[in-house]
Amino acid sequence: MITVYAFRSLPPIVRGYVRDIRVRWALEEAGLSYEQKLITQDDQKTESYRALQPFGQVPVFEEDGLVLFESGAIVHHIAQRSEALMPSASDVAGRARVLQWMFAALNSIEPVVQQLTEIDLFHADKPWAKERKPMLVERLDGRLGGLSRRLDGRDYLEGRFTAADVLMGHVLRFMRDELDRFSVLAAYRKRCEARPAFQKALADHLAAFG
Repeated sequence: MITVYAFRSLPPIVRGYVRDIRVRWALEEAGLSYEQKLITQDDQKTESYRALQPFGQVPVFEEDGLVLFESGAIVHHIAQRSEALMPSASDVAGRARVLQWMFAALNSIEPVVQQLTEIDLFHADKPWAKERKPMLVERLDGRLGGLSRRLDGRDYLEGRFTAADVLMGHVLRFMRDELDRFSVLAAYRKRCEARPAFQKALADHLAAFG
């Protein structure tokens, strides 16, 4: 049985955005059942949990003695066993392209999104944040422009839904107003969020909080 570790409690402002949703979503798309194990902030600090996740974060994926951390690595592991998320092993080029876009979501888009999100949520009134934000917005607009051109005329990054869209779709959830300038990306995010597998993953994530 697959076990996914997630938080038992979270501040309302971050509920629905934590990275365990990516793993849940991939599992739902792949048709793989799992159970969840909910942890507290105290659990994060224990030696036993740090043995599973060196940084004390979530998610953690556990199955038959295999323990994985980092949401991108976990989603890739799931995708490798499901043609719903990754082309078949015989399509080497197709699998490489999906992996390419998975890395793009985590390396080219998410870091800038995360910096802007942290400024808006926690440092908006600080002078250094006001000076830094325009530079980050300009950088993000450049990245989103490239992503928008890729998706123009496509429903998903590789034409049909793959693991790359799990990661990219979740990353774009952190943005609302920023996507007003990119109608192609706003439509893409809505398309991803409308998928039954995402809706189930989100509902299960939120159910942990009562």
